[in-house]
Amino acid sequence: MKYGICTHALIPGRLEPSDKAEMTTQLLFGETYTVQDENKKWYLIENAHDTYTCWIDKKQHTALAKEQFELLASLPEKRCGDAIGFLDPRGGKRFPVPCSAIFPGYDGGHFTINTEDNKQTKTYDFDGRIARHDAESRVRHAKRLLNAPYLWGGKSAFGIDCSGLVQIVFNCAGIAMPRDAWQQAETGSTVDFIDTVQPGDLVFFDNDERRIIHVGIILETGKIIHASGSVRIDNIDHEGIYNEELQAYTHKMRIIKRYEVA
Repeated sequence: MKYGICTHALIPGRLEPSDKAEMTTQLLFGETYTVQDENKKWYLIENAHDTYTCWIDKKQHTALAKEQFELLASLPEKRCGDAIGFLDPRGGKRFPVPCSAIFPGYDGGHFTINTEDNKQTKTYDFDGRIARHDAESRVRHAKRLLNAPYLWGGKSAFGIDCSGLVQIVFNCAGIAMPRDAWQQAETGSTVDFIDTVQPGDLVFFDNDERRIIHVGIILETGKIIHASGSVRIDNIDHEGIYNEELQAYTHKMRIIKRYEVA
């Protein structure tokens, strides 16, 4: 089996092995993966952090030895806590990384990645905020992404979808979360009433076929932050999300879930 790590700010993950195919997700800097299949130009990979599968361009692949892949999996996860942070690779050029990017073995402001067979070792310096695992972090990180444009499959401040927003915000808070909204709805403990919600609770919304199609994060009673056109704050009650600009309900509430910080 082949192993890899994302050493770009992000890598688009596609439904099919083609640049014209739908982007279903993105890999963020520091996320590792296994190669499940390949053709001449593409790898079918499984993200080690959420088991999501997608196709990535081979030109964006950075190989890891099995031993290094397993070592990185054993290290505590330190993540970028800024909406956009910057890395300075020693001997290279400074570049931006998104919120929730992983810094393996981060210590004293820097970390090192050894690629396949230790043929290439690179040390990165980071002077931004490291995500903290506390009860308020979900709300704090979500607000840092306000006004990010909606992008199907996106996971960064430059473009994000509703479940991508939830995944990276919760990952920053130390809570592992699946990629898609319907998968996220199967986790956590159920909250019975909207008037008993707490900041950081998730609310899921369905369509007429009862399929989960949307998710948002409670900021406080009556307010929710979610990605719909952009990352925005709207009103919420027992019926769903109410958009004051449209003077209408835009999403029908299905279920509320709560998650404890480890």
